[in-house]
Amino acid sequence: MNTQTSKKRSGILAIMAVFMLSTTASCNQSNTNRTTNTEQSPQAQEAASTPSAQLEKTKIVTTFLPMYIFTKAVAGDVADVEILVKPGTEVHEYQATPENVKAIATANVLVKNGLGLEEFLKNTIKNAQNSQLSEIDASKGIKPLDEISPVEKIAKAEDHDHEHAEGNPHVWLDPVLAKQQVVNIRDGLITADPKNKQVYETNTATYIKELESLNNQFQQTLQKTPNCTFVTFHDAFPYLAKRYNLKQVAVVEIPEDQLSPTDLQKTINIVKKYKVKALFSEPGVDNKLLKSLSQDLKLTLSTLDSLETGETNPQYYFQAMKANLQTLETACK
Repeated sequence: MNTQTSKKRSGILAIMAVFMLSTTASCNQSNTNRTTNTEQSPQAQEAASTPSAQLEKTKIVTTFLPMYIFTKAVAGDVADVEILVKPGTEVHEYQATPENVKAIATANVLVKNGLGLEEFLKNTIKNAQNSQLSEIDASKGIKPLDEISPVEKIAKAEDHDHEHAEGNPHVWLDPVLAKQQVVNIRDGLITADPKNKQVYETNTATYIKELESLNNQFQQTLQKTPNCTFVTFHDAFPYLAKRYNLKQVAVVEIPEDQLSPTDLQKTINIVKKYKVKALFSEPGVDNKLLKSLSQDLKLTLSTLDSLETGETNPQYYFQAMKANLQTLETACK
């Protein structure tokens, strides 16, 4: 074999070696890619099987405790529900915070009681500048009561003077009207978040059954004490009284500081004038004046819960209202 032929063969072998190395590397790379793809596929399959809509829940803001309770009962876990006015905070004269504005600015839905109760909302919503916000008025279609009970003011009771220009807003304390509020919330959420329609309908049906049962308990219990008359120190119970044939005969507005002997006697005379069976205060009100007044009148001072303070569990509504029923039954005997 001559030198020239040897060089040609060497060159061919070198080319073949390079080709084989290239092919092997290519195969290895292909196998690596397939291995990587195989490792990623369960994640990819999980992502593909999870609707993108489930990754981001509808954000709902509610004004105060009863609206939170009802909305949470309807929404369950398919939406995020927040509360603007913390339980125990006076909603009638509430001043919005920057956190409230931020919450509304980033929300999809706002649920309010309406009937002029949440006066702070107007400017708060304006400042939030959320053009996509859906608003739900839970009292839509409910005919409000005017101030049906006389309001007797003792001295300067500015702290208790709540103007209800659109009628009394405390409709949630009537289980029948509470049912209407829950339905309004359900319908509003279905419009704003139709993908969860079935959940909203199912949750609402369950909660309404409980409200109907509560209404039956009130009717059966309080029919034994018809026309029971009572005085309160907060005009929160006219709907409850009307529903169950009770009489909230007056709202006595007294200041939280000391009364003069003359003012105290005036208060006693007012309560005696209505020949009441019961005096009702509210949870969290530790007013020595009321206790002293009840002693002078020989009347028991009891507690009726307006549900503006308490737990955020949707079942708390039933706990508080059943406690109210027991209080009414005892006081009206």
